Amino acid sequence: MGEFDLIKRFFVREQGQTGVVLGIGDDCAVLAPTPGMQWLVSTDMLVEGRHFLSTVAPERLGHKALAVNLSDLAACGATPRAFTLALALPRADASWLTGFSKGLFALADAHGIHLVGGDTTQGPLNISITVMGEAPAGAALLRSGAKPGDDVYVSGSLGDARLALEVFRGSISLPGEQFAQVRAAMECPQPRVALGQALRGVASSAADVSDGLIGDLGHILQRSAVGASLEVDLLPCSAVLAAQPLALKRECGLAGGDDYELVFTAAPAQRAAVQGAAEQSATPVIRIGRIEAAAGLRLLDAEGQVLSHQFSSFDHFKS
Repeated sequence: MGEFDLIKRFFVREQGQTGVVLGIGDDCAVLAPTPGMQWLVSTDMLVEGRHFLSTVAPERLGHKALAVNLSDLAACGATPRAFTLALALPRADASWLTGFSKGLFALADAHGIHLVGGDTTQGPLNISITVMGEAPAGAALLRSGAKPGDDVYVSGSLGDARLALEVFRGSISLPGEQFAQVRAAMECPQPRVALGQALRGVASSAADVSDGLIGDLGHILQRSAVGASLEVDLLPCSAVLAAQPLALKRECGLAGGDDYELVFTAAPAQRAAVQGAAEQSATPVIRIGRIEAAAGLRLLDAEGQVLSHQFSSFDHFKS
C-alpha cells in the first residue's frame, strides 16, 4: 500500500463540512472562519514509548491523539473546527490503520471537527495533530486572568492515568476490573470541550491538566503573576485511587498528569455561574483552593496545615 492509497483509504472523507471550503487533496486546505470569531490553534505530538505504550489498542490511540489536542481547545473555551494529522508509521499496517482511524473519527464526529490535511511518512511511530477552533472575539479563556481572591476549581477526576502507569511499571497491582477502569482513563481521556465553552465569560483563567495539576496550575499562576493555596485532600478522585495509600493518592492527583481535565479560576461572585456551567456541560467541578497575591503554590492538608513536598509535574526533558 502506497502513501496516497493509505491516505485515501483511511483518512479521506466527504467534503462539505462547516467552515471547510477545501479539505484533503490539495497543497493546502481552504477554511472559512465564522465572522466575528477568532481562531485558536494548538499542536501536540505523541511519540511511542514517551507518550503511549506499544500495547495500547490502535482505536484507543486514535482517540487519545485527538483528545489531547481537543483538551487544549477546551481550556480556551473554543469550538473545534478542523485539524491536521502528521503520521509517521513503521509500516502500512491495514489492521492498525483501521482501528486508529476508527477511534480518531469517532471522537472527531462527536465534537464536529474535521480532518483537512496533514502528512504521512515511514519511521518510528509518531503522531502529531494540529487543531483549529474558534471563539467569539475577545472571549477565549487564557492563563493570564486569575486575580487574588478567585476560587480555584478542577473538573472531573484526577490521578487514575498515573495510577494505571504505576501498574504498568510494576510498582503496584490492582484487580482486573479496577485496572481496566484506570487504564481506560489513561488511554481514553475525555476532553472537556463543552465545559470550556460554558465557562466563557465565567472563568477568569483556565488550563488543561496534561502534565499534572501542580505544573498546569503553576502556568496560570506564572502568567497571572499570582499565587495560590490548594486543599490537597479535596482533589476529586475515583474510588480506586481513593483506596490507595495517602502518599500515592496525593502523588497521582497532584503530579500524575495525563488527566486532561480543566483547572480554572473564577471570582467568588461567579460560584452559581460555575455550577451552572458544570450542569450545562454535564461535567462535575469542585472548588479546591484560592488565588492569593503572594507568589507560589501552597498545599494545605485537611487541618489547614502547609505540607512540605517534592511533587513536580511531567517535563519532557527531565522525566
